[in-house]
Amino acid sequence: MSYTYEYPRPSLTVDCVIFGLDDSHELRVLLIERAHDPYADCWALPGGFVDMHEDLYSAAARELEEETGIRNVFIEQLYTFGAPKRDPRGRVVSVAYYALVNLKDHPVTAASDAKRAEWFKTKELPKLAFDHQLIMDTAIERLTTKIRYQPIGFELLPEKFTLSQLRELYETILGKALNKRNFRSKIMSMDILEQVEQQKDVPHRPAYLYRFNKKKYAQLTKEGFVFEI
Repeated sequence: MSYTYEYPRPSLTVDCVIFGLDDSHELRVLLIERAHDPYADCWALPGGFVDMHEDLYSAAARELEEETGIRNVFIEQLYTFGAPKRDPRGRVVSVAYYALVNLKDHPVTAASDAKRAEWFKTKELPKLAFDHQLIMDTAIERLTTKIRYQPIGFELLPEKFTLSQLRELYETILGKALNKRNFRSKIMSMDILEQVEQQKDVPHRPAYLYRFNKKKYAQLTKEGFVFEI
């Protein structure tokens, strides 16, 4: 049986904020250049309309892959944006997702409705289409808050990393310098890192490489451990 509703129904879209870290420890975000109106030739976050048969997560993952080639990344729901005039096509509500990825592991290829896909420094963004600057600002705020209380920053690093790399990551996202000795003492006291080996073929005194022990962290969390930087 079909139904007719007296109330108009807004369209639903998804948008993806994908963060990555480059070799110079600059935080970057993935943008696409739109191929069609509205905002043709403007830069925007990857995203699009939700199909009738899709759940939100599947739609976000599909749009991300279609427009940038990135797949198999964990995306987390960020916030819902529903200002009445946010989209010139009509009443459109967008559910935004965000993710942290190792930039080197995810080369991008523009496709679908995107002319180009590129990584931009978060501090040097072009003018964004729709209300995507608001979505970006919200994602950065969420990232800087959450990284203090959950070890999400490890997703941005190689599997093996130095403590300096880890500290520089936190300094980049938090936007401030951290005391080297205090940071090392605190992170090592958490007992969630494994020392793997020393660096090789470097022009300076080799540092030790570490990796994040996800199983150990999960077990400690069950026991009441609280991560905090």
